[in-house]
Amino acid sequence: MTLIKSISGIRGTIGGAQGDNLTPIDAVKYAAAYGMWVKQQRQKENYRIVVGRDARISGEMIQQLVMNTLVGMGIHVVDLGLSTTPTVEVAVTLEHADGGIILTASHNPKQWNALKLLNHEGEFLNAEAGQEILDIADSESVSFAEVDHLGEISKNDAYIDLHIEEILNLPLVQKNAVEKAGFKVVVDAVNSTGGIAVPLLLEAMGVHPVKLYCTPNGQFPHNPEPLKEHLGDLMEKVKAENADFGIVVDPDVDRLAFVDENGEMFGEEYTLVAVADYVLQNTPGNTVSNMSSSRALRDVTQKHGGTYTASAVGEVNVVTKMKETQAVIGGEGNGGIIYPELHYGRDSLVGIALFLSFLADEKCRVSELRKRYPSYFMSKKKIELTPELNVDAILKQMEEKYASEEINTIDGVKIDFAENWVHLRKSNTEPIIRIYTEAKSQTEADDLADRFIAEIAEISKN
Repeated sequence: MTLIKSISGIRGTIGGAQGDNLTPIDAVKYAAAYGMWVKQQRQKENYRIVVGRDARISGEMIQQLVMNTLVGMGIHVVDLGLSTTPTVEVAVTLEHADGGIILTASHNPKQWNALKLLNHEGEFLNAEAGQEILDIADSESVSFAEVDHLGEISKNDAYIDLHIEEILNLPLVQKNAVEKAGFKVVVDAVNSTGGIAVPLLLEAMGVHPVKLYCTPNGQFPHNPEPLKEHLGDLMEKVKAENADFGIVVDPDVDRLAFVDENGEMFGEEYTLVAVADYVLQNTPGNTVSNMSSSRALRDVTQKHGGTYTASAVGEVNVVTKMKETQAVIGGEGNGGIIYPELHYGRDSLVGIALFLSFLADEKCRVSELRKRYPSYFMSKKKIELTPELNVDAILKQMEEKYASEEINTIDGVKIDFAENWVHLRKSNTEPIIRIYTEAKSQTEADDLADRFIAEIAEISKN
């Protein structure tokens, strides 16, 4: 079963059986349910929804199905074509639209695709709204427009440029200083839409981009999740080009990681830490990241006199907590930067612009910047779900077993030990249990993860 309906949207593999995979029928079903939900929420005469996609092979097919379903409901569609998740989010607000749909399965391999759904503020739906859409889909109570009241599709391919323009207008983005620094940067965009957007941003800031896998054809040259084990080509290219650093984004450009001038990983978790350091230096305040993110953000926040808060995993949960705490910067440790000054969504483009501004400001190398931050090491492992695994029961037993430690159960089970932590949770986007750990060395983090994998295996036998 590879059709996953969750807080992160409707996600599945292309082909196969209806209801078990993301088939054309499922795409139409959930697009219609979303369109119905938008009408119920907005209660107005004319409706407008923004639709964009990453460069997946199945993207154009799914987009045509989704857009024409909305047209059949009498909804006007703004077609961004090849775009990025943050660009669609920005476009929803600039268009004063009633919602948005991004067709992307983020870091998942090419056989996957998804409908990621936005509200009229260009933000991901919360769990309650998501459930309402699933209920509408199950009830089959969608009604379509009569022939004289069908919607229309208008194409607008200017929004990546408009998104970049909005970024360059931010007070903390120092275009002139970056241009003067004369950076040379290698870009790995896994042959998706980052290959369009990231070089355009770099050129607008006076940076020389060296393109690696920037052809938006959906043929991912490596696993699209921006982790060290997938980025050997980028690491080699940075050294071969004598570049200042390397950038990698995921297919829909909401996750961001860096490689330093020596071809070494800056650390996916430290993307947010470094950008937050820069933002907090200039605009002191609070920060938020999810429970699976590094303690390093807490340390940097406290250094600048702010308060750090952890949220449940999921962008919408981070955003909710950021609004509650009036955070000036936040995001997720997987390389997701949320900068409210622009919009409440993970945005690699604004992350790149702020990181470049920080480097130009500090006049230092990327490797030197990394040494400023406390060294925590993370292990990110997973267990494939099988029918006999009762995840809720396993997590409950773990909670009881470690009751004497600091426990947080707002999202799975997080156990904080004195020198390290482990977070166990069922994924929203894949049929797996995620096991994240953090410690003072990589060996310790890996060993801790392996220990809990073994404990889960033992529990599942009983």
